Amino acid sequence: MRQKRTQIRDHRAESALFYRRALVSFIGIAILVGLLLFNLFHIQVEQHQDYQTRSNDNRIKIVPVPPNRGLIYDRNGVILAENRPIYSLEITLEKVSELDQTFADLKQIMGITDEDIANFQKERRRTRRFKSVPILEHLNEKQVALFSVNQHRLPGVEVKAHLKRYYPYGDALTHVLGYVAKINDRDLKKLDKAGKISNYKATRDMGKLGVERYYEELLHGTSGYQEVEVNSRGRVIRTLKYIPPIPGKDIKINIDIHLQQYVRNLLIERSIDPETGKEIVKHKRGSIVVLDPKDNAILAMVSSPSYDANLFVRGISSKKYNALLNNPDRPLVNRVTLGIYPPASTVKPFIAVAALTEGVITPNTTRNDPGWWQIPNSTSRKFRDWLRWGHGRVNIYKAIEESVDTYFYQVAYDLGIDRLSTWMNKFGYGEYTGVDIHEESKANMPTREWKQTRHKRPWYQGDTIPVGIGQGYWTATPLQMAKATSVLVNSGVVHRPHLLKNIIDDNIEAPAEFKDFPQITGVDQKTWEIAREGMHRVLYGNRGTARKAFYNTPYQAGGKSGSAQVFGLAENQKYNADELEEHLRDHALFTAFAPFDKPQVVVAMVLENAGGGSSNGGPIARKIFDHMLVESPADILSPVVAPIKATAEVR
Repeated sequence: MRQKRTQIRDHRAESALFYRRALVSFIGIAILVGLLLFNLFHIQVEQHQDYQTRSNDNRIKIVPVPPNRGLIYDRNGVILAENRPIYSLEITLEKVSELDQTFADLKQIMGITDEDIANFQKERRRTRRFKSVPILEHLNEKQVALFSVNQHRLPGVEVKAHLKRYYPYGDALTHVLGYVAKINDRDLKKLDKAGKISNYKATRDMGKLGVERYYEELLHGTSGYQEVEVNSRGRVIRTLKYIPPIPGKDIKINIDIHLQQYVRNLLIERSIDPETGKEIVKHKRGSIVVLDPKDNAILAMVSSPSYDANLFVRGISSKKYNALLNNPDRPLVNRVTLGIYPPASTVKPFIAVAALTEGVITPNTTRNDPGWWQIPNSTSRKFRDWLRWGHGRVNIYKAIEESVDTYFYQVAYDLGIDRLSTWMNKFGYGEYTGVDIHEESKANMPTREWKQTRHKRPWYQGDTIPVGIGQGYWTATPLQMAKATSVLVNSGVVHRPHLLKNIIDDNIEAPAEFKDFPQITGVDQKTWEIAREGMHRVLYGNRGTARKAFYNTPYQAGGKSGSAQVFGLAENQKYNADELEEHLRDHALFTAFAPFDKPQVVVAMVLENAGGGSSNGGPIARKIFDHMLVESPADILSPVVAPIKATAEVR
C-alpha cells in the first residue's frame, strides 16, 4: 500500500495572505472609526446647539403661575366679589402607592363621598402625576385639625391654601355678577379656539355668568411663569427664573348694593306661622330693574327668586343642582333679561308717539269707546276693552291715562303691523338692549316675515289689533321696557343699559365708555311731551289707573301700568282672579320715571301672576321712588314689606 505524501507548508504564502487580511481589516476599522469620529463631530459641534436645546427642554420646565382675579365693587366702593383663602385636601399621585386604600382612609377620616372621588378621577386625567389634584375643597378649621392629626397615615395627601371667589351678598346679586366655577372641557375648547388657553394653564376657575363672564378677560389678568429644573421623573429640583403674574383689574359696577337689597326685599313676603311662631319667607316671582336715564346705568337689577352663587364656586352637588333646575319658580333664570312677557299696556305711550308722528292721529283726535271695537266693514269678533261699559269720548291723553284699549285697537289698525313693528324696533323692542351681560333675549316684535317663517301662515289684520295693546305675538323683557321708557324720557336719545361703571388700574379709576344706539329722529318735541304727559296723568289724573298708589307724593312722576294675560278668555267670559289657579292669573307690569321734569330714575317691573299692574306694581314703584328721592340713607336696609293685595282690575 502506497503511503500518502505530506505537503510542505508555504510560510511565505501564508504570511502574505495574513498581511492582506490584516490590511483590509485595518482599512475597514479606520473607515468605521472615521465615520464614528465624523458623526461625533457632527453631533458635538455642528448640532451642539440643537441637542443642548433639547436637553434643556427635558431639564427645564416652564410652570405657569395664576394671577389673582380682580375684585368687583358697587358704585360706592362696597366690595361685591372678593378672593378669600380656602383650604383644600389634595393628593399627589406620584407619592401614593395604594390609591384605593387612600380613598378608603379618607372616607373614614375625612368623610369624602363617592361623588368627590368621581370628580377627582375626572380631574386627574388632565393633571401630571407630580402635581396635586384636589379631592375635597373648602375645609373648615375642624377638618384641617382632623387631617393634621391623621396626616401620618396618608402619604401623598396634604392640605393646601388657595384663593377662591366669594360673594358676600349671596343670592342678592347672583343674576348681576354671575359666578366663577371650575374650567371644564367645553371651556378648554373655547379657550383653545380663541387662542387664550396658554393664559389659563394655571387657572382653575373662570367666569360662567353675568359680569364675571362678560368681563372675564379684564378680571382674569395675565399668568406669570417660573422656569424650574426637574429630574427625569418631572419633579422640581430648583427654581431658575420667576416672572410674576399680572393680576386682573378691579372694576366698579353701577349697582348700588343698598338699593339692590331694598328692591329685593320688596319681592319678599314675610309672615308668621301661627302654629310654630317661626317666620315664613316667600320669594315672589318677578323682576325689577332701576336705571339712571341720563346714561342708562343700571342701579338695581333684581330677579326673584334667586340662588346663592357661592354654591357653584365651591362645586355644587348634583342633588342641589337638580333641585334648582327642577324648581317650578325657575330661580336659575335672570327674569330681567331672559324673562319674556307680553308688554301689555305699558307700550301705549310709545305707540302714541308712532301714531302722532305718522299722522294716524293728532292731539285732538277724539273717538267714542262703547267698551268694544270691531274691524271696520267686517263681521269679525269684537275686541273688548278692560272696562266693559267703555270710557266714552276719548282723546290721546285720556287714552293713556285710563289705558283705553279700544283707542289703541284703532291706532294699531290704522298704523298696520309694518309701521308698528318698525317704530317699536326704534324703541328697542325685538332687539338686544346692549346690556353688558351675555344672558339676554331679544324677545319678539312680530312682523309679517316672522309669522310666515314661524307659523307658515300669512299675517292677518286681526293679528295686528292685539299688538296695539302689547298682546298677541308681541313679547318683551323687563329691561326692554325700562330702556323704552328711558328713550321716551330722553326724547328719542337711545342709551345702552350697562352695569360697568369704572375700571380700576393701579388705584386709578377710568370711566367705562359705551356707544349709544342711533337716536330716534323725525319726532316733534311736542309729541314726546304728549306721551310723557299721558304717563303723568296715569299717576295724578282724576281717573289715572295708578292714582291711588301715587297720591300725595312730594315729587311728580310719570308711569304706565299693564296686565299681561296668561291665557285667553272666551268672548263672554269674565276674568276673576279668585277663581283661577295662581299660575293662570295675569302678570302685573309697571314702568315709571321720576321726577317728572328732570328724571333721575326709571323703574320697570314684572310681577308674575300678581294681577293688576296698577294695584300691584304701582305701590312698589312708589316705594322705590320714595326711597331714592325722599328717604335718608339710614333707612336703606330696614324695609319689611307686607303682601300687596289686588284691589282693582285696571291695567
